Amino acid sequence: MLKGALERQREHILGILEGLSEEDLRRPVLPSGWSCLALLRHFTLDVERFWFPGVIAGEQDVAGQLTAGAKAHWYIPEGMNAEEVLADYRAAIGRADAVLAAVAPEQKPAAWPVEIWPTWRLPDVRHILIHVLTEVACHSGHLDAARELIDGTTWLGGNPYTGV
Repeated sequence: MLKGALERQREHILGILEGLSEEDLRRPVLPSGWSCLALLRHFTLDVERFWFPGVIAGEQDVAGQLTAGAKAHWYIPEGMNAEEVLADYRAAIGRADAVLAAVAPEQKPAAWPVEIWPTWRLPDVRHILIHVLTEVACHSGHLDAARELIDGTTWLGGNPYTGV
C-alpha cells in the first residue's frame, strides 16, 4: 500500500511538470528562489537516492551523502539540461524500487546518518517509506503551486472550485 502511494506521488511529480519548457522548469516563481527542476533534483538526490540505496541498503556509492552539514541538492549542475535531470530522477526511482523489492517492511536500515540525526532514528523500512511519502506529497503540493503560477495548469485540470 505504501509503495503504491509513493508510485502515485511520483507520477504526480512527473505529470505536473509535463509540458513545461526548459525555461519554465528553471524559472523560480516563489520568493525562496527554487525552480521546479531544482526541486526535482532534490527528489533525486535527497529522497530517492539518499533514503533507499543510501539508508535502507547502505550502498557505498551513496555513503558520502550520509554526512552532517551536507549541502542540499537544490541546484542543477552546470551543463545539465532538463531532460538529463528528468532521466536522472527516473533512474533514481528505478534504483530505489530495486532496493524496496529486496527488503521487508520490518527490516532495519543498513545505514543511519547519526552525524545528521544523533537522537532521531527511523527504525525500519516501513517508517522510512512513511517519512518519504510524507516529504514527497508535501513537495508535490509545492510543485502544484509553482506550476499554477507558471501557466495556470493544475494537476486536476481546470479550476477545482468552479469545475471549469
